[in-house]
Amino acid sequence: MDTAIEVYNATEMRSPETQPIKRRKKKSKVWEHFTIEAVEPNSRRAFCKGCNQSFAYSNGPKVAGTSHLKRHIAKGTCPALPHQTQDNDNNPPMTPYTPKSDTPRRRYRTQNTSPFVPFNQDKCRQEIAKMIIMHEYPLHMVEHPGFVSFVRSLQPHFDAVSFNNVQGDCVATYLSEKQSVMKTLEEIPGRFCLTLDFWTSKLTLGYVFITGHFIDSDWKIQKKLLNVLMEPYPESDEALSLAVANCVSEWSLDGKLFSVAFNHLASSTAVENIRPLLCIKNPGILDGQLVIGNCVARTFSSLAKDVLEKGKDVIKKIRDSVKHVKTSESHEERFVELKEQLQVPSDKVLSLDDQTQWNTTYKMLVAASELKEVFSCLDTADPDYKKPPSAEDWRQVEALCSFLKPLFEAASTLLSTENPSAVTFFHEVWKTQSDLSRAIAGEDPYVLGIAKTMKEKVDKYWRDCSLVLAMAVVMDPRFKMKLVEFSFSKIFGEDSGKNIKTVDDGIHELFSEYMALPSPLNPTSEGGKVDGLLDFDTYIMETTGQNLKSELDQYLDETLLPRVQEFDVLDWWKQNKLKYPTLSKMARDILSIPVSAAAFDYVFDMEPREMDEYKTSLRPETVEALICAKEWLLESVASSSSAAAQTANAIIKTEA
Repeated sequence: MDTAIEVYNATEMRSPETQPIKRRKKKSKVWEHFTIEAVEPNSRRAFCKGCNQSFAYSNGPKVAGTSHLKRHIAKGTCPALPHQTQDNDNNPPMTPYTPKSDTPRRRYRTQNTSPFVPFNQDKCRQEIAKMIIMHEYPLHMVEHPGFVSFVRSLQPHFDAVSFNNVQGDCVATYLSEKQSVMKTLEEIPGRFCLTLDFWTSKLTLGYVFITGHFIDSDWKIQKKLLNVLMEPYPESDEALSLAVANCVSEWSLDGKLFSVAFNHLASSTAVENIRPLLCIKNPGILDGQLVIGNCVARTFSSLAKDVLEKGKDVIKKIRDSVKHVKTSESHEERFVELKEQLQVPSDKVLSLDDQTQWNTTYKMLVAASELKEVFSCLDTADPDYKKPPSAEDWRQVEALCSFLKPLFEAASTLLSTENPSAVTFFHEVWKTQSDLSRAIAGEDPYVLGIAKTMKEKVDKYWRDCSLVLAMAVVMDPRFKMKLVEFSFSKIFGEDSGKNIKTVDDGIHELFSEYMALPSPLNPTSEGGKVDGLLDFDTYIMETTGQNLKSELDQYLDETLLPRVQEFDVLDWWKQNKLKYPTLSKMARDILSIPVSAAAFDYVFDMEPREMDEYKTSLRPETVEALICAKEWLLESVASSSSAAAQTANAIIKTEA
């Protein structure tokens, strides 16, 4: 009987230990029209030879039977099989296949079976595009024989995709994510600050990474990568302004741009070309003064580079000594034994430096300096060690470390803080300025030569950025103008009064421009009160004389807050935005100004980053799509994980 083959016989139901499973030869006519293929472990499906439609056949020990396969043939639902037509007399009508069975079918029950998920080619292509974007796989991998074979082993019916296919899929993913980012930016109540990070390439093409920085409606500082633009002539005076103009146009930032910072060595003409983008289209931006030509990370790296250049001869001696110890196991054993004999208390571990990362050279010098006693005696324990550094060499190493240490600590702040504020770096730059001034006042010619070179660059940074840094300090209720007055008196001496007045005038001018801006149509967007008593508020101001003093002057006249360690300046403004409705808007924009254009994990780079050869071989639009989409997708994953963790913690607290 046909139905007899659809169930296991007694032999087939025995355990594998007693007898191997054997199935009867399939005799049903239905197998003339179907083949069986494994689609995943322990799961097989029947595929129609005519139309390639698939049907369930077996899932583990369960066999689905053949009745549904017979219906596919007998009822004429298969489009590939010939059927009777009225206008063809030459073809006799076909008799549909009718299953014959008088034996009741045995049914098997299974539990917890997963629902069948139909194969979706488009979904698979979308996931491949996301995989390539998130893990930076080469687009050509979809054409590699190994990848094609692997995918077909998972799903035989997957249609292979070409380089052009996956390139289009990646761009489509980018465009989809871009719409979400644009929607987010449209809801931002304040202005935007841009940073431009320039990359080079072996083809002399430049790539500009443009990141937008802003404070959201919850008073949290945020940033989004907006563009990765290929610039064929990165040294031209128009490169910066063209990149900024393109970003402003593409992301609809007209009237919303507040400041621009970059890490590219640009001429004064190039900087001047940017200013109109701030002051013409964006009223209230101090005539374009908020263009920051010196990224703080690049400034510190440049200072460190000067220090290392001055000490390159002695640094080579130290590097050779460290190399002697670290490149031979026997040499290192002798070094450790000698250290123990001399009872040197240092726990520093020697390591060779990566000369593209100045912090590794600093760490190498610090470790070697603490172990100089071991190096000085090493030639007695290790006959292969010939030229230990002299006492003068070690004195120069200590001098180099004294210059590099404050730079290292300041740059490390960029790594330890997710969004380092201008307030933080006001202190760091001021401290560096003071240290260099003391070094110049000394008598050591070696130290004096290094300090003079560094101070020239620090002075330039102050000229370009002191207004921005100082305004951020003024917006901190722990410092206000008092810290500006104190620090400027130390830095500028007799000229401090003029520089203090520049900051005071600038902050008042900016506030006046904010006062002149039209009020938002929706007064609740900033947390304003809509209680029908606006006239009453006006009456109070008129009768109490509060209108004689502006919000800014009221704020500056109030007592400074205590300097607590964990103070959140943004949260303070969030709590006081009703008290200072206009000043809080200005504070939000000022406190969103970034101090560094470099990615946080590249603050110690000695040279600009370089785009890899593979990406430079792609179209500029594809490069932008791959890099931006990766950033956005990873942010989305991190946000989802954070939300899930918060939900789990809330559930745990509730249950507790």
